Amino acid sequence: MAYVAVKGGADAIESSIELLKIWRSDGDLCLEVEMITTRMKQLVDRVMCEAGFYSPQYAALALKQSEGSCEEAVFLMRAYRSTLPRMHTSEPIDCSQMRLIRRISAAFKDIPFGQVLGPTYDYTHRLIDFRLSSEEEGSLQAFREQYLALVEPESSDMKAERVSEILRQEGIIASYEPDDTEPVDITQEMLMLPAARSARLQTLFRADTGFVSGVAYAGLRGYGFNAHPTVGELRSGYIEVEIAYPLDKSEAISLGEILFTEVESYISRETGTGKELSELGIEIGYGLVFGRMDTKAIAMSILDCALNYPHPHSPPNDEEFVLLHGEALEMSGFISHLKLPHYVTYQSALDNIRKTRRGEIQ
Repeated sequence: MAYVAVKGGADAIESSIELLKIWRSDGDLCLEVEMITTRMKQLVDRVMCEAGFYSPQYAALALKQSEGSCEEAVFLMRAYRSTLPRMHTSEPIDCSQMRLIRRISAAFKDIPFGQVLGPTYDYTHRLIDFRLSSEEEGSLQAFREQYLALVEPESSDMKAERVSEILRQEGIIASYEPDDTEPVDITQEMLMLPAARSARLQTLFRADTGFVSGVAYAGLRGYGFNAHPTVGELRSGYIEVEIAYPLDKSEAISLGEILFTEVESYISRETGTGKELSELGIEIGYGLVFGRMDTKAIAMSILDCALNYPHPHSPPNDEEFVLLHGEALEMSGFISHLKLPHYVTYQSALDNIRKTRRGEIQ
């Protein structure tokens, strides 16, 4: 798409950029990047996830620069990420080895190691706590020290096998052989339809959170994808990321831990006759995101399963609709481009209307 060059606007653009700094620096306090990183964790998680770039510090810096605009911060992160060389490819991670901070199941009341609620707003009253307006750092630190003194050291290293293993042992969930097929990398290869499942999951991982949640919600309400899944397991925790040791590929070295949220949603196949009865069981939808983003991970798992049943007239089941319209950067960028000059095309449309009214165009 091309635009007519506009001259004489350089001074106005420079002034607009200077005004940005004025608006961002309004007030007496300077917002520190560390404060965003430590106190706005879920916003930082969303930016990292939609950018496909794990760096809490850079995500916080992008949020500071963009006055908290998530879409602008994602744009900044994607742009910076594109300048970085890819030095290594990590080894496959195993979420069953996750160092858990949260693990729940809506399918089973009793699960090995029990339900671990962890840090979540699910059970709060959703009432504004006006006491936070006068909150002091000293009281926060005192509460933190008092709480940590009561925590058992072993609880910080809790690991547990997936709940789905219980059903897999019964044969209700199918077992699969390890798949060593090289996954599609959508950052280096064009997304082709129909997409491989690895490409689907990567695209959903980086898709706009609101879009993914909205389309999944449409599916839950019966808009095409008439199924109501059950969250078999939702777990959040830290996973160690490793790369092959450059001098000995048979060994691995750790780069540190990343906080993930993983969801397995169960959808039952409950109808069938004759031979089909032996095929009844559970299908699993999968979701994995950076940080603590329960809603997006669940929505991702719903769409993962929905896309296995293509239907051109149902948005949740339409691969082209879901994968091409939720891409966070393209979506916000294309809508934002409408603010750029369209003088020639719009004047052409006006001329056609005027000529038609005058009877010059039949």
